[in-house]
Amino acid sequence: MRFGLNSFLVTSSFSNSDIPWIKDCRAWGADFVELAVLEPAGIDVPQLRRALDDAGMVNNPVCGMFPPQHDLRGDIAQQQSCLNYAHQLIDLAAAIGSKTIAGPFYSYVGHCNMYDERERQRQFELVAGHLKALATIAQQSGVTIALEPLNRFETDFINTLAQARRMIEAVGSPALKIHADTFHMHIEEDHSPTAVREAGSLIGHVHASANHRGVPGRDQVDWTGVFQSLRDINYTGDMAIETFPVDNTTIARAASIWIQRYKTPEEVSRAGLKFLRTTWNSIQKS
Repeated sequence: MRFGLNSFLVTSSFSNSDIPWIKDCRAWGADFVELAVLEPAGIDVPQLRRALDDAGMVNNPVCGMFPPQHDLRGDIAQQQSCLNYAHQLIDLAAAIGSKTIAGPFYSYVGHCNMYDERERQRQFELVAGHLKALATIAQQSGVTIALEPLNRFETDFINTLAQARRMIEAVGSPALKIHADTFHMHIEEDHSPTAVREAGSLIGHVHASANHRGVPGRDQVDWTGVFQSLRDINYTGDMAIETFPVDNTTIARAASIWIQRYKTPEEVSRAGLKFLRTTWNSIQKS
């Protein structure tokens, strides 16, 4: 298990100006940095690779961002924009030696509506077709797409790990996995540890997010239960802390962050990473 930090901690979209932060990320105790990138084509790949190499960080995941223009179940322009964007993320991941791109690739964050069952099935089949094409490209590039369920206030499409499993089974590609996020699971699952255990080997990436988006361990997520299930399914992938400071107005507004739950990015990084490692190391496989 590796423990890292999502770049949302310090920026609304990782860009070349944020590359120096990678050194801080390592100093705060992270094994890797998860790069949340809105404009992949603008990244100076050689400069980024040098910074990651200098920090001794390898296989750093790339996190997708999905504003309204990126939507696999939207209009034709939105679908094509999302496909182009996902392809760019795959290219960026391959260029920096990453094995994973993660996020809610099916539609933009905030796409919530009431649809009848016929329309839901049409959207499901539409997204499955798009994901099958993207998974083929990802597999050829040695990259896995980790599909993230979101809570009911951020999507009406995939809210639970079981729904993500249904999509993955429909697509039928080994390059498509589940991105499990403890924040969304805390809202949507009947029992998060059971959901993790039932998803099993399909889990390809994990976000460690407090239920209030503050410091993991200073909240009411069932960390022991979730970690026990991850041990039991032999999960050995990555776990990234994802949180958003209230002064990051773009992301804080989108994620409804109204209360600052920690003093500095360094505090949430050091305290959160220490808690996650300590808890993980205390769990034995049952």
